[in-house]
Amino acid sequence: MRWWKMLGLAGIMGVAATGVVIARAERRRRAYTPEEIRARLRERVDATRGDTSEEVTPTA
Repeated sequence: MRWWKMLGLAGIMGVAATGVVIARAERRRRAYTPEEIRARLRERVDATRGDTSEEVTPTA
């Protein structure tokens, strides 16, 4: 085979591999229900704030 054929085959294999990775990530992302996503986001916000879901009232 000539070098350009090998290069073309490598390119096609790269495109196919990228498609597989994207499809896998999409399936993983869609596996969560909206309620699970909200719960996870709230947990992350609480963790960054450092509080335990207590209401913060502003003092003026």
